[in-house]
Amino acid sequence: MNNQININEEQRSLLKFGWNLFFQNQLEDNPTDRLSPARVIGVYKNSFRVSDGQREWTATMAGKLRNNTEGLYPAAGDWVLVADQVISKVLKRKNVLVRGAAGTHERHSGITQKEQVIAANLDTVFIVCGLDRDFNIRRIERYLTLIYNCALTPVIVLTKADLHLDPDSFLLEVEAVAYGVPVVLVSADDDSGLKALGAYLAPGQTVTLLGSSGAGKSTLVNRLYGTDVQVTGAVSAQVGKGKHTTTSRDLILLPQGGVIIDNPGIREIGLWDGSQGMEAVFPEIEALGLKCRFVDCSHIHEPGCQVQAAVERGDIPAERLENYQKMKRELAYQAQRQNKSADRVEKERWKEVSLLVRRIKKEKF
Repeated sequence: MNNQININEEQRSLLKFGWNLFFQNQLEDNPTDRLSPARVIGVYKNSFRVSDGQREWTATMAGKLRNNTEGLYPAAGDWVLVADQVISKVLKRKNVLVRGAAGTHERHSGITQKEQVIAANLDTVFIVCGLDRDFNIRRIERYLTLIYNCALTPVIVLTKADLHLDPDSFLLEVEAVAYGVPVVLVSADDDSGLKALGAYLAPGQTVTLLGSSGAGKSTLVNRLYGTDVQVTGAVSAQVGKGKHTTTSRDLILLPQGGVIIDNPGIREIGLWDGSQGMEAVFPEIEALGLKCRFVDCSHIHEPGCQVQAAVERGDIPAERLENYQKMKRELAYQAQRQNKSADRVEKERWKEVSLLVRRIKKEKF
């Protein structure tokens, strides 16, 4: 198969932004001299910032695209076809990072009901976690599940390593739950971590940052760039965490090659669709679950539960199992909602609870 991209000199600047054969083939399916390819590098309330590698400009979305429910709404990292200052088409995505949108929780379940696109067409996702009060193993597990559900590749970046005498202890704690995921320590007084991250930012590669407010994402972007391109805030002495500064999603082309997308801090890590994430993040629980006495074991109090036995032995932390069960419930509920009405799902949930209570009482007496 021929992987050569046939482009003209005007389009050659697209390559450094991540243009490849996947998008080039779509361009050939939409032959027109009037439309030009560009990448979305900024998303704002009523406009978008786009670039063709040579220049950047502000564009709006065509009315026909805005009103087409089957069309894609442009997101950071998307490749679009632009005429003058109007986006006429969003090219098919190679992949997309999505989460449950904040503020869209279902009243009774507390589970998010709408999806939000964070970024599109990615090669790697950096989970950025500061070694201050931002550090939270359970949150990292949720980030990993979110990323794996989107079939993307994670790298965990532990920032502010210089705040601790023994930052390697945090690294070992993360590695114990992030099976096979690269974990990189980044310190203000040591560039070795930055050099390790450089391997993921080769020309044409796209990375996005995921983390809570004040985790050090913008500071990381500035250090990778070599100068201040993102506004940062100092660590608050009162709360021991960095201050939130990024308010929009911006795609930044690094001088050494590679593209990085900085995102606003995430308060709610709402999972959205998919089940492969659970298998990848909690392999030991999934494997033990196959050995339980009951096929549909909830790993709560059924007899013969191998997962609970592992918790009692200290092989699996109780908090890790609790986090696993919580995310399982979220994903199962969302899957049900795709095929059933909310009322029917709610009734069946309570029916299952009632049957479980009866079974427990029967086993006790």
